[in-house]
Amino acid sequence: MTSVAAPATGYLDDVAMIARVLALIDAGTTELGPRVGRVPIRNYVEPARLEREIALLRRLPVPFCPSAVVAEPGSFHARSAAGVPIVVVRDRAGALRAFRNSCRHRSTQLTAGSGCATSLVCPFHGWVYALDGSLSAIPHAAGFPGVDRADRGLVPVACIEHAGLVWVDQEGPGSFDGVRALPGLTEGQILVQQGEIPVAGNWKVLVEGFLEGYHIRATHKTTFLPFGYDNTTVVQHHGQHSRVAFPFRRVEALRDLPPEQWHVAGVLTVVDHVFPNAIVARLTAHTALVVIEPDGIGHTRLITYKVAEPDAAGGVPEAVTRDISFVELGLVEDRAMAEAVQRGLAGRTADVLFGQFESALTHFHDGLAAHLD
Repeated sequence: MTSVAAPATGYLDDVAMIARVLALIDAGTTELGPRVGRVPIRNYVEPARLEREIALLRRLPVPFCPSAVVAEPGSFHARSAAGVPIVVVRDRAGALRAFRNSCRHRSTQLTAGSGCATSLVCPFHGWVYALDGSLSAIPHAAGFPGVDRADRGLVPVACIEHAGLVWVDQEGPGSFDGVRALPGLTEGQILVQQGEIPVAGNWKVLVEGFLEGYHIRATHKTTFLPFGYDNTTVVQHHGQHSRVAFPFRRVEALRDLPPEQWHVAGVLTVVDHVFPNAIVARLTAHTALVVIEPDGIGHTRLITYKVAEPDAAGGVPEAVTRDISFVELGLVEDRAMAEAVQRGLAGRTADVLFGQFESALTHFHDGLAAHLD
């Protein structure tokens, strides 16, 4: 296989990315990284390693949800992130806040899922918190002499909005400078779907599955392969983050158009890996945010959000519904492969191997090693 040198840093614009795809197709090749990657099996199966990885997820800024989930004043969204219950709230003035989702009385989780409220009320004993996190009422307060409500507000978590995403930093310095250079979602998109998918696999295996096209022929032979290419991708890196572009065969039609008319919509699937555990995938008619949450050595939750441009009436176009259904067929196949990998890890071979065309996987593990080792 002929190597085409990949850019070291920064992301190509859409026209340059399409030009690179067409060059790879013409050369009958794909981009190759600088080396074969090797990761010890112990990195996937040792509990101590997982504990360090989860601690890393808590001290780095990571995407929590699309802004569209908490678009209206009073809206909230709650879920577990790196094992910690977090709730994001948009207050009445439109400011976004994040808190540990834990009552300051007996630590009861205050809320779950998404909704809209004027306050957060503990379901156990009825303590009431304003949307700014302050404790506004204690039932039978006389039974708590010496307890100052001002000292018992919800514990805040650093957060920002950037490019249609809500980011949180649970235990780090709360600096989001690096986030502002990263891609996100298109402004004005609406939430179409959200959900959780349990997978019996290590979280790193799930990340890996989004970042290479080497598996398309074997895993997706009746779903994605008829519309795409076998092992043809454009791979780019920005710091510890990566972008992988998967072309559809219809990209060939752009050859007849001047470059100023080229666009990625409908001709490339562009997958941004936001290090360490989030994926932003620009698909044909919608965009998906997938946050990959470890629940144990061999247990992971895929937290999924699907957003899209609304139609003229503010609804969901039929093309979006079709696109989501098609992509979910492939997700079922990927989930089965991830679980097969996890079962195979019990064989305790020495290491896993990444080819040069799986360079985004090697880059991901290099980034983990830089933080952990």
